[in-house]
Amino acid sequence: MNGSSWLRFAQRSGYSGLLLAALATAPSVQAEIGATDCALAAKYSESKRGAAILVMQNGRVIFEHYANGGSARGRWPIFSGTKSFWGIAALAAERDGLFKLDDPVSDTITEWKSDPRKSPITIRQLLSQTDGIEGASRLQRPSIRDRNAMAIRLPTVAPPGSAFIYGPSHLQIFCELLRRKLKGRDVIGYFETRVSNRLGLGRLNYKKDAHGNPLPATGFELTAREWARLGELILGKGSYHGRQIVPTPLLREAFAGSTANPSYGLTFWLNQQAPNGREADMERMLDLRWENAQWTNVCFCRDAPADMVVALGSGYQRLFVIPSLDAIVVRQGSNASFSDARFLRLVLGRSQ
Repeated sequence: MNGSSWLRFAQRSGYSGLLLAALATAPSVQAEIGATDCALAAKYSESKRGAAILVMQNGRVIFEHYANGGSARGRWPIFSGTKSFWGIAALAAERDGLFKLDDPVSDTITEWKSDPRKSPITIRQLLSQTDGIEGASRLQRPSIRDRNAMAIRLPTVAPPGSAFIYGPSHLQIFCELLRRKLKGRDVIGYFETRVSNRLGLGRLNYKKDAHGNPLPATGFELTAREWARLGELILGKGSYHGRQIVPTPLLREAFAGSTANPSYGLTFWLNQQAPNGREADMERMLDLRWENAQWTNVCFCRDAPADMVVALGSGYQRLFVIPSLDAIVVRQGSNASFSDARFLRLVLGRSQ
């Protein structure tokens, strides 16, 4: 499928803006993903401690492999892949009229109104991790009794919108905002009603603190097929098995990068700087101090379509969703020296 074909597909599917501009110059990739190519990708993944690979295209499974006697029923931690599910919950909350993405957080977390750096922060900036607040990985410690209270007290380290600072703080603040917006209704109950139950997902690990607050940054364990349901939601433009979970226009908002990091939308990673971007190991980039990370002109894979959306978890847990190919690729495994670009080239038959 050439660049112009991708462009026509994306226009029909409702994807626009920067992604369409990137698609117009995208490199050629075969329209059909082959099982033989997937097998080569599985062999590479397994050599890097891969545990599972699932490839779907046009609504059907075309390849599935589990290493070391694993099975399709085995759940695996997706770590920060959890964030993207809460991003969908945020979009559902906007649909329900609880807020607008560009509302100031201080309208709800009123303690911020007197803080000149925090008062202009928007909900969109929380979800794109560009609010300027410290990332605070320590929030994930199980010993913390009230993560929400700790998160809203964290200091700002950069002006809002100026920097991408990855960490659990932003979604934890969003969790407190949602809790207040729900006015007594349970945050986890809302998430389950609006998102996980509609995707047929149960028995999720929310890593609750002593006050019952979930940890939206991490925690879920899913089978490859369960994680793929999030990909089906994206390919369905917000609909899963005929049921609209978020409106299509709202879903598009999740796939728009920020000035601070064009490769990150609202809890989803993006490949929109392909085909001319510099291929980067996003996990290694996140290990850098936020001041030293350079997010301009980077992509997962130059040979993968620019409309590819990624849910990313530590240890190279990946959900790749490619609307222009109507494809979903799940990779799960243990931490090792893994290359997203090499893996994707193998899956797409572009390894030569």
